[in-house]
Amino acid sequence: MKKIQLILIVLLACCVLPKVQAQKIGIKSNLLYDATTTFNLGLELGLARKWTLDIPVNYNPWKFSDGARLRHWGIQPEIRYWFCERFRRTFVGLHGHYADFNVGGFPDWSFISKNMQENRYEGHLYGAGVSVGHAWILKKRWGIEATVGFGYARIVYDKYPCTECGSMIKSSNKDYFGPTKVGISLIYLIK
Repeated sequence: MKKIQLILIVLLACCVLPKVQAQKIGIKSNLLYDATTTFNLGLELGLARKWTLDIPVNYNPWKFSDGARLRHWGIQPEIRYWFCERFRRTFVGLHGHYADFNVGGFPDWSFISKNMQENRYEGHLYGAGVSVGHAWILKKRWGIEATVGFGYARIVYDKYPCTECGSMIKSSNKDYFGPTKVGISLIYLIK
């Protein structure tokens, strides 16, 4: 499954990249991911006057000293339609997503479930959704963008009793409907 997805991404890039106008390529970083120490980089390609393809990738390799983990990598390509023109004002999008994860052992904070504090989950997810966003121009080449998306994810996971040890408790899957995307991104436009 992973190989097929990677092949589709490469084929899409090979078909789209030669047609991209060089003056409309944006490089971006989601500041919300940055706040969680997740490395992330997005590339948004201008396809036509009102259409772009956004390809964000994120990676978090960290295992913290207390055993907590937030390890994951993900990709969430999105085709966008801009109501004004690309990289300006409001857009709607259709995105897909895939991620591998190894998370758990989170701190005892009121908004984190006991399940995520006491267990570790390892697996992957995939799905799709719709989004809406808005971009503001700050300077000639700099901008900021806010986006939110909702959709579906199929989560396939193995559950372990603690972050470091233990035999697998169960293998399971879950269907999720709800927020699938949120971002406040800093953008640099390349000519």
